[in-house]
Amino acid sequence: MTNADAIAAFADMLKRGEHKEAAERFNAADIVSIEAMEGPMARVEGRDAVKAKSEWWYGAHEVHSAKAEGPYVHGDQFVMRFEIDVTFRETGQRTHMFEAGLYTMRDGLIAEERFFY
Repeated sequence: MTNADAIAAFADMLKRGEHKEAAERFNAADIVSIEAMEGPMARVEGRDAVKAKSEWWYGAHEVHSAKAEGPYVHGDQFVMRFEIDVTFRETGQRTHMFEAGLYTMRDGLIAEERFFY
């Protein structure tokens, strides 16, 4: 599978709401995930660490709806835009979030993901 094919398949899965399945299929073993925040989740490395971060996020938030747009491709990188209606479980605060993810592909797998919000 070429990087272009992998990008298209990954984006389609995100648009269908298959985030967990997309990560399992396309995250490289040595993936790096970088968030626009400070703290222990700001940078995690490795498939297991990224999976744990994702599990934490879904455990800490109630997602009411989510939408993914893209991919916006530039070579082996692409951007996905997310719109999420979510409630923070700890505070009960509901918010409408916009987020962009910049992904870098290597050999048909996601080598890095960076999030902007």
